[in-house]
This record gives sequence, structure tokens and C-alpha cells, in this order.
Amino acid sequence: MTRSAFLQLALAAALGGRTAPALAQADTATVRALRAVADGVLRDATFDVVDSATGRRYAAADSAPEGARLRLGSAYNDWRYWNGVLNVAMPRVARALDDPRYFAFAERNVAFAFDNAGWFERAHRGEDKWSYPFGQLFTMQELDDYGAEGAVVTGFLAFRPDDRWRGYVDRAADQLATRQGRLPDGTLARSFPRRWTVWADDLFMSVPFLLNLYARTGEPRWLDDAKRQIIGFHRYLFDERAGLMYHEWYSDSARHGVAFWGRANGWALMAEVAALDRLPPDDAARDTLLALFRRHAEGIARRQDAATGLWHQLLDKPDSYLETSASAMFAFAIAHGVRQQYLAPAYAEVARRGWQGVMGRIRPDGRIEGTCAGTGVSGNLADYYARPTPLNDPHGVGPVLLAGSEILLLGR
Repeated sequence: MTRSAFLQLALAAALGGRTAPALAQADTATVRALRAVADGVLRDATFDVVDSATGRRYAAADSAPEGARLRLGSAYNDWRYWNGVLNVAMPRVARALDDPRYFAFAERNVAFAFDNAGWFERAHRGEDKWSYPFGQLFTMQELDDYGAEGAVVTGFLAFRPDDRWRGYVDRAADQLATRQGRLPDGTLARSFPRRWTVWADDLFMSVPFLLNLYARTGEPRWLDDAKRQIIGFHRYLFDERAGLMYHEWYSDSARHGVAFWGRANGWALMAEVAALDRLPPDDAARDTLLALFRRHAEGIARRQDAATGLWHQLLDKPDSYLETSASAMFAFAIAHGVRQQYLAPAYAEVARRGWQGVMGRIRPDGRIEGTCAGTGVSGNLADYYARPTPLNDPHGVGPVLLAGSEILLLGR
């Protein structure tokens, strides 16, 4: 297989979308920024484990002495939802830059988890899923435990059959279909902070996985569920006047939260555009989903900061800080919407200005500034204002890579 054919297959399998035409004209600054971030991942992803007591490194957890207290050498190799986004993004970088190293990273990252996770499950049995590496690979309590990585592994199965990977996908699919919390109308919901709470984040944690399950099996129930989620999330969370989604909706009080949080809207917008990629042209829900995406994109575009091209942590609060991960998500989804003709060509400028702002947050060594740390739902706006922005927070790496890749594919 030629490298070009391999990359085409990689993109289609890992992402579940139609492949893009070859890059017509490279933007030097974008290529430089994209490579800085992606090469930083390659540099810092050590694919090993470290004995916390001695500092000794091992290529595999099973080769460490009995009783060792191991940790991962690099957070890039863990199994959290942000790692799932990274594993989605790197094949897109491979496609945009015609460089298979980045796809190879994602494939190796998944394999590394399955090669080593068993040791950590045995050593930490009964502990909280956040307290040890790969905890979310085994603990499927909420959608962010398995949805993003489930989408990746399902895509990879299209060209790399692996019984362990297949077993994981089957277990995750069963969790999503039969045990995941839902409202009476089928809309997915979390059991915390109150039963049952709809989080905008979960549109991305569910829809790409559902779409890839549909692609793998051909079973309409998966596609039907993806459409149901987008329509349901808009019903509960979308504010028509603002053109934005609230972060959450509480079923016990039948009210939404207080915040139009940036990254929550980013998760939702990326899920919406992914669904449009996979819907058959004659699907009865296509016009509905297209209208929902367009209204959301319009609301997002209206909130773009005029001076920087970025978006604020709280989209309707200009006194909240400018935030990188949401800005990257918006740039990606809007650029992709233009490229696939879901949005008018004029939106390309919104995406490009957003990406210019994001590039201003990328240091020469590829580390990213201005990304909000992990954020739960809150009824107090002050909590969103006060969220920290650690340097190179993992929530921003995958979205930045997605945005830069899509800007390159959009062309000029």
C-alpha cells in the first residue's frame, strides 16, 4: 500500500468522515505551529512506565518487579477523554501534512494502553478511576470514561483487527446502549452532580462513537441514537436567543445551568459537524441537523472577540478570559463546515481569525497557553471565571491539532 493510500484509509477509519482532497497550498505559519505541537507530542510521549520509588523506567508494566508502584512516563499515553481527542487529532495531522508518523503515534498509543492496562487494573483494583493510569479503560460509569476513546478504537478496527480492541468496543457499545443513564426520551444524562444531569460535553462523548459503531456494523440503531442525541441536547440546552448551549440541564428541577461555557459549546459543535459528515444525503433528519448546526455556528460566530479572533471562557461574558481550547474547537468545526459546504463561504474568515488567535497561544516548543483546566458543571458563574489555565493543559492539545489541520485542508 502506498503512503498516500495508507493515510486515506487511516483518516477514514479513525475519524469516520469523508477524506479531504490533497492540500493545495500550505500556510507556512500554520504548518510551523501544527508541527510544533504535534512534534512536541511525539517528543514527550515516552511509551514507558516509571517506578515512583526508584525512578527506574520500564518499557512494559509487566517487566517491573512485584510490588512496584508504577506511573506513566507521559500523560500523553494515558486513557482519558482528552487522550481520545488527541488520538483522533493525530491522524488528521498525518493527513494534512502527509506525514504518517502522526498516525503511527495514535495507533501505537492505543496498543500501548491495551498492552499495559491489565497490570494497572490488578494493582489498583477497587481504587477511584482517576487515581491511577488507564482507570477509565475499565470503569465505564459515565460517557467521558469511554466515548472518545471508543470512537478511536472502533475506527481503528476497520483496518487492524484485534480481539482485545474488539472486546473493548463491544463492552463500551453495550454500556452505551443498555446501561448508560438516560432521560425518559432517550437523551443521555449523567448521574452526577445530580441524577440526571445533561452535560453539553457528552454530545461529543457519545455522537462520534455512535457514528463509528454505525459505520462498523451498518445497524441503523446507532445512527438513530446519534441523531436523537443532537436533537435532544438542543432541546434541553440550546438558547435560541443567544444561539448558544448552556453547560448543563438538571432534570430534577427542569432547569438549565447558568453558564454558556466555551468548551462545552465546542464539544457540541464538533459532534454536530461529525454527524453531518456521516448522515446519508437522503436521511430524513438531515435538514433538521443541518439547521441546528447552522444556528449554533451563527451564535458562536457572533461571540468572537474582534481584537484577537479568540472566544471567551464564558461566551457571553467579555470580562472572562480568552480561552484556547474552545477557540480551537470552534475554528475546527466552522472550517470543516465551510469545507463540506454546511456553512456559507463567509464563515471561513471566522475560522481563520480564530486559528490566528490560537496560533498566538502556541509557544515555539509546541506548548500551548490559555487552556481551561478540567471543569465540572456549576451553578456559580464565579467558578468558571476562576478556573485555572495550566501551561499545556491536555484539554487543549487535541483541539489545537484538529483546528490547525482543518485550516490547512480548508486552503485559501
